[in-house]
Amino acid sequence: MTVKRAKLVIGLLGIMLFLAACGNLNSSSMSSSGTNGSKGTQLTGQSTDSNYEGVIENGKYVTSKSRGVSNTQDAGNQLNLKSFEKGLLNVSQQEFSTNKYAFREGQILTKKVVSNWLARESKSNADGLNPKDNGSTSATKRNPIYLQQLEEQDYMIQKNNKLSLGGITIGLGINSVDYYKKTQYGATYETKISKAEAEKQGKAIANKVLMRLRQYDSLKNVPIVIALYRQASDDSLVGGNFFAYSVNKNGTTKVKSWEKLNQKSYVFPIADSQTSPNTNDTTSFDNFKNEVEDFFPNLSGVTAQAQYTNNQLDGMNVNITTQFYSQTEIISFTQFLQTAAQKYLPAKVPIDIQVSSTEGVQSFLSRSENGKKFTTHVFNSY
Repeated sequence: MTVKRAKLVIGLLGIMLFLAACGNLNSSSMSSSGTNGSKGTQLTGQSTDSNYEGVIENGKYVTSKSRGVSNTQDAGNQLNLKSFEKGLLNVSQQEFSTNKYAFREGQILTKKVVSNWLARESKSNADGLNPKDNGSTSATKRNPIYLQQLEEQDYMIQKNNKLSLGGITIGLGINSVDYYKKTQYGATYETKISKAEAEKQGKAIANKVLMRLRQYDSLKNVPIVIALYRQASDDSLVGGNFFAYSVNKNGTTKVKSWEKLNQKSYVFPIADSQTSPNTNDTTSFDNFKNEVEDFFPNLSGVTAQAQYTNNQLDGMNVNITTQFYSQTEIISFTQFLQTAAQKYLPAKVPIDIQVSSTEGVQSFLSRSENGKKFTTHVFNSY
């Protein structure tokens, strides 16, 4: 397969997943001006009750005004970005029901504002939410960067055939490790940040953010949810986790209480030095892995990422790397996976399985939380 064709395959997978999340674009549309069509505001419709309808304005999806802004443009751990965005949606559902609210990418905070907030406080930037640079390069004496990323999510309600802002969620990504250089092109060093310190700094930053948000006219009297996320280190095989959130009702300018979140992510197979919250899940995955590897010899690895809340499995993403060369092998293998996954992997939780090689994604399997069987798709060439 050529590089161009591999890119096409990956692109098709992305389109498939997007459409699965959004549903039929024509199934639920309305207009802020009272007329349907490409002008005004429309909704994407829902594929399931667990997904929000998205907002389309003048025929185009509304993208975030601060999209792509983080404290550093380095690659870091990309799994942090994915789990941060998905986890923030889950937190938002605690306050903003998917049956009542529609989702809009953040439109209040601009890229410049978010960039200033993520930077250090300094003479030229009084808005920086990270502490001033104290000049030290010692890992234990320097002031680290605590706030790594900030995301805004807007939740819209429909009134009189118009959409209006019903509330927002702000996610604050707090570092567990701050990476820095003593010289511009020198080696990378790290300052580790304890859970207790991350929580302390995160809650202090949240109060500043809430007070600033209330200064916006559109945010003076709407619920504001602020969620705290602990970033995983760059060498982690899983992303971080949300550990607390606060629902701040109309007009409040100070966080009064926090709800704790007991989330943790794991990589399967579990390392000898670790234990998962549920040994049955460990055994189930090991049996699945052994069955798959015994049946097909051309495998480079079978791994999974799993998240638990209060020691209960939320879901699992399985990645299988192959060395297949023929389309018939891929088809047969995907059919076999459907049977093995149904037999061995944990029930009543959402599970995605991606089969890929160096040439790109070859097939995909998925089962929803309440689904009875896995659906499959093999990427064919024409």
